[in-house]
Amino acid sequence: MNRFYVALRNRHHGAWNIIDIWPERVLRRSANVTHQRRYQSQVVRDGRPFRMAVVGSGPAGFYSAYKVMQGIDNAKVDMYEHLPVPFGLIRYGVAPDHPEVKNCQDKFTEVASSPNFTFIGNIKVGQDVSLKSLTNHYDALLFAYGASKDRKLGVPGEDKLSGVYSARDFVGWYNGLPEFSDLAPRLDLSDTAVIIGQGNVALDIARILLKDVNSLRTTDMTDQALATLAKSKVKRVHVVGRRGPMQVSFTIKEVRELMNLPSVAFKPIDQALIPSNVTGLPRTAKRLTKLLIEGPTSAMAHAEKSWALDFLLSPERFLPASGTSLTQLKTIEFAKTQLVGSDPFDPAARVDITADYHSIPTSLAFRSIGYQSEALPGMNDLGIHFNTIRGIITNDYYGRLLSSMQGVNAERPLPGMYCAGWVKRGPAGVIANTMEDSFATAEAIIADWNDDAPFLSGGNGWESLKEEMSANGARTVSWDDWLRIDVAERARGKPLGKEREKFTNPRDMLEVLD
Repeated sequence: MNRFYVALRNRHHGAWNIIDIWPERVLRRSANVTHQRRYQSQVVRDGRPFRMAVVGSGPAGFYSAYKVMQGIDNAKVDMYEHLPVPFGLIRYGVAPDHPEVKNCQDKFTEVASSPNFTFIGNIKVGQDVSLKSLTNHYDALLFAYGASKDRKLGVPGEDKLSGVYSARDFVGWYNGLPEFSDLAPRLDLSDTAVIIGQGNVALDIARILLKDVNSLRTTDMTDQALATLAKSKVKRVHVVGRRGPMQVSFTIKEVRELMNLPSVAFKPIDQALIPSNVTGLPRTAKRLTKLLIEGPTSAMAHAEKSWALDFLLSPERFLPASGTSLTQLKTIEFAKTQLVGSDPFDPAARVDITADYHSIPTSLAFRSIGYQSEALPGMNDLGIHFNTIRGIITNDYYGRLLSSMQGVNAERPLPGMYCAGWVKRGPAGVIANTMEDSFATAEAIIADWNDDAPFLSGGNGWESLKEEMSANGARTVSWDDWLRIDVAERARGKPLGKEREKFTNPRDMLEVLD
C-alpha cells in the first residue's frame, strides 16, 4: 500500500516535519483539525482586519469563506469567479433533476449578503488579474476553483471520432455551462449509448438519457438540451467498468434512481461476480449489492428502455464506420479483464487484461472516468507546486500549500496560501465531503492566524485592486449584478413552467446589466 508523506506542524518549535502515516489516519487527523478551535479570533495585524482572496465560487470556496468569516473577527473575503455568475459545480454540475442538492445555494447567498464579503465575477485569475498581484493585496489566498477538464482514456479514436463525448462536456452542456453551449451531441444516430466509467456522473448521464424528457421540462435544464433529448433515439445504455460490481464507485442513491425509472429495465448481472453470502459485507456494500441483485420492478419484456452494468471490460479502441463515414464512431472494442488477487470481492481488487475481446456497436459514447484540475498561470512564479499527475495543488492535507515534497524533507508551507475542494484532494465524493474538507482548510487558516504564523503581505484587497482592474478595462460583476441576472433567468423560465432558463452565453448575462 502507498503511504502519504504529510507535513505536520510542531506547535512548540514552529518547525514542519515529514511524518509517514497511512491514508485513513490522514483523514482522521484532518477531521480532528475542525475541533481544535471553536472560538472567534480577535487578532488584528497592523491595525487592519484579516483579508482573504478566494479563487472560485463553488461549494469549496463558499464553505471555506463561511467558516473563516465565522472564525476570524471582522474577516474580509473577496471571491473571484471567471464567469459572471456564481456557484460553480452547484449550478453547472449537479443534475437538473436533483434540485434538493442545490439548496446549499441559500446558505451561500446568506454568506454573500455579509458586508465583509465581495463577489468579483467575470474575472479570470491568472489572466485578468495576476496571482502575483493578488498576493500583494491580501493576507491569504485560497484556491478553490475545482476541476476544469476531464481525464482521458488514452485509446485510439477517442479524440478523432464524432460521437465520443466527455462526461464533463455533456453534463456542462445540459446544465448550460457556456463553454459547452455549442456541443450539439448527436443523440439521434443510435439506439445504444455506451458510458465508460461506473461512478455517480456515469449514472447521472444514463438517467438523463433514459428518463422521459417531459419529466425534465420543469427543471433548470436548458431548453436547448430538452429539445435535443426529445429527439433522442437512445433505448439502451451500457455503463461499462474495468472491474466488478464489488469495486464500483457509484452510490446507492444514484443506482436506486435508475432502478426506479418507469418502463426502464435493468439487465441482471452475473451472480458469479457477487459473493454467495452478502450478509458479512459492510453495511453500505451489503445494501448496494442487494439492490443490484434484486434489480428494478420493470421486467425486461415489458420495458421500453433498458440499461446494463457491463463489468470486466477495458476500452481498447473506438472504431469508425466503414465506407464514406470514416469520422463517425461505429463500434467500441474492449479487452476482457479478470480480477486478480486472493479476494476478487475486495473493493480494492485489481484486474489483468486477457487475450479476449468484446465489441459493442454504437454511434454514441461517453467517457466518465473522472475530472481533473489544472494549474493557473503564474503558480510557478510563486513557488506553488502543482501535481499534474493527480491534478491537485501539493498541500499538507489540511490545505496549506507546499512548494515541493522531495525525499524525506518537506519545505515549509507557503505563507498565506491554501487550497480546498477538488483542487486540494481530487474530484471525489459528494457536496457533504467538500463541505467537511473546506471546513478543515478554514480551520487551518484560523489556527495559523491565531498562532501568528507567516502570511502574505496583506493590504486592502479589492478596494485597492478595483482601480487597477478598471484601468485595464476589465468588466466586473458584483453580487448585486448577479441578483439582477438571477431575476432575468427566472423571468425567462416562468412562461416555460420552470424555475429558470439559464443564459448560456456570458455576453447575454452582461447585457442584462447594460
